[in-house]
Order: sequence, then structure tokens, then C-alpha cells
Amino acid sequence: MGERDPRTVAAANGVAIDESYGAVTPPLYLSSTFAFSGFERHRGYEYGRTANPGRDLLADTVAQLEGGAGAVVTSSGMAAVDLVLSLAGRDDLIVAPHDCYGGTYRLLGARRDKGQFGVVYIDQSDVAALDAVLARRPVLVLVETPSNPLMRVVDIRAIARRAKEAGAKVAVDNTFLSPALQRPIQLGADFVVHSTTKYLNGHSDVVGGAVVCAAEADLAQLRAWANITGVTGSPFDAYLTLRGIRTLFPRIERQQANAAVVASFLEKHEAVSVVHYPGLASHSGHVLARSQQDGFGAMLSFELAGGVDAVRRFVEAVKIFTLAESLGGVESLVAHPATMTHAGMGAEARRAAGIGDGLLRLSVGLEAEVDLVADLERGLAAAVTAGRAKP
Repeated sequence: MGERDPRTVAAANGVAIDESYGAVTPPLYLSSTFAFSGFERHRGYEYGRTANPGRDLLADTVAQLEGGAGAVVTSSGMAAVDLVLSLAGRDDLIVAPHDCYGGTYRLLGARRDKGQFGVVYIDQSDVAALDAVLARRPVLVLVETPSNPLMRVVDIRAIARRAKEAGAKVAVDNTFLSPALQRPIQLGADFVVHSTTKYLNGHSDVVGGAVVCAAEADLAQLRAWANITGVTGSPFDAYLTLRGIRTLFPRIERQQANAAVVASFLEKHEAVSVVHYPGLASHSGHVLARSQQDGFGAMLSFELAGGVDAVRRFVEAVKIFTLAESLGGVESLVAHPATMTHAGMGAEARRAAGIGDGLLRLSVGLEAEVDLVADLERGLAAAVTAGRAKP
């Protein structure tokens, strides 16, 4: 059939391939083990940790969407990050963003403290800082763009080019945008990491991850290590995630349209000191985002002028935006990074990354935009009251 449009891949990959009964929806195989047809003759599957037909179909779908050679489906997004980190040895150096996701920061620190590799955190938009650390010949550069939670955008093409000249591989966390809006392998990345919990599944009912590899050799290495360590995802989670991917493109389209309305509203409100959303012309990464993304996504953050008191009043006043961690589901969520997703970084690291106590992160869902704006207006009115109450 030739190469298909990603929208077709998402909606139809694996549909009607069941040769036993002609099922249109790919079957769910819950068996932990598979019968051999004879001595030293298996039918392509032996044991569930190693391989499962449904998990393989999900891996193939995600790999096609990202334009990779293949993918490994893991039990969580953090397991996916950790799988990529397995490429580094005791004397190796890893370069990470100074404002990365709190869970990634915590994992890197824990592995470093065990003596498994070295880590350097830098502002990857600082060319001089990047070149200086690349001169130390790292083995891996981790990239997160847009960043969590400040939505900073870095140039994947430029980082990948410089990293490869220094002999390093590049892994890009594409969770915030998904392959519907950004395909890092086309921009030079060696690996793409996903928390499939988020936009790929899209319904806040699965925890999972995936690593997409640009090269077959890297894919074989990561598959082998995933089997050794047992970090592969469950069949049922793979089944639900594939079902979620079927609607990825229309979900993202509607959610980012809502996010654009929300960002524009917040930017004009007196209680908001700054909005972090690459879709706004005022965002420092707006032009770069337009050059490497197909859209601006449905994640944004903003800072309340009234600090923690304003934050508390805001989250207690909203009714549609649910105070919860995670993101990318059909429902709208609000999180306070300093006390939730990035609490484990510590106050000093958060200050260095620019994550203040007045920062709130929004995952914009599929609700009617008029209701979302009304809910934010209710929360901001409460926040303004907090600010005025101060002496």
C-alpha cells in the first residue's frame, strides 16, 4: 500500500487483520505463555514478557506514527526514560535539560547517585553551554520540547546536529505534542520517548510508555534489555492505548483549539502575570515552534500574580479544571508543579529552572470552550480577591 498518512495509521493500523475469525478490532491476547507447535518450534510468541501480539501492534503503530524503525512498549513513561538511560555506562555522561519533568530529574539523580553515569543539566537554548558540555563527549542528550511545565521550546535539529558531531545520541520526550504535532526523528533524533499515559491513550485510564528508535540496531538493544528487566507493558494496557490512538488526531485538533482560546483569555487577565504557551506570538519560542511543530498543543502554564494564596483560592474555585497530576486526557486538569509534579526537584532546582510557587499548569480537554473560560474566570476572580486581601 505504500506509506500512509499518519491519520490513517492512527485510525486503521491493524484493523481487520485477524485471520481466525475476521475480527475488525484487533484481538486482545491475555495469555502469559504461548504453545509451541513442536520441539524448538514456536509460532512467533513464547512468553508474555518477551512479546505479545497486541503489544507488538501498538509498538508498530507508534513507530509508524513517529517514522521510526520500531518501538518498545513499556509499563510507564518513566520506564521508557529509564530504558533509554540503560545505554549509558558508569563512566558515561548524560546531558539533560535544567527544566525537565520532575520525574525525569528524580530518576537521573537517583541513577547518578548510584554511580551508574554522570549527569549535567543545562539550558539547552544556550548554544555556548551546549557546545561546552558536548566537548566532554557525552553519550546521550535528553531533550524535552516543549518543556514541562514552562513550555520552553528548543531547536531539535540544531541540538541533534551538534550532538551527533560530538558522538552523542539524542532522545526527545515527545509526550506533550505526540506524533500528531511533532516528529523528532525527522528532525534528527535517535529516540523518541513517550508517556503513552498521556495523549496517545488520551483517556486517563492507562499508565504506559514507549521508546521509538530510529535505527534497527538500537531497537534490538533496547528490546533485549526490556525483556531482561521485565519493563514491558501489559497486554490490556496496550489494547486500551491502541484504542485511544484511533482518535488521537481529532482529539488533539479540538484540544489545541480550546487551548488557544484559553491562552488568549489568560494573557489578557489582570490576575495573570505571564502565560507560557508557544502558540502565543508573545512566547519566546513561537517562531521556532512553528518551524518544527505542526501545532502548538493543548498544554500551557501561567503564573498568578498573587502567589501561593492566589493559587490556593484558584484551585478551590474552579469546577471543570480538576486539580490532579498527569495530562493529555479528554478532561481538563490543573496542576501546581511546585507541590505536585516537580516537588521532588527541591526548591533550589525549581528556582534554577524558573518554576515558581505561583505557577499553574493546565491540560486543556474537550469541554466546550465557553465553559472552560467561564471556569477560569471563576478561579481568577477568587485569585484576585486573594491579591486584594493582602496589606
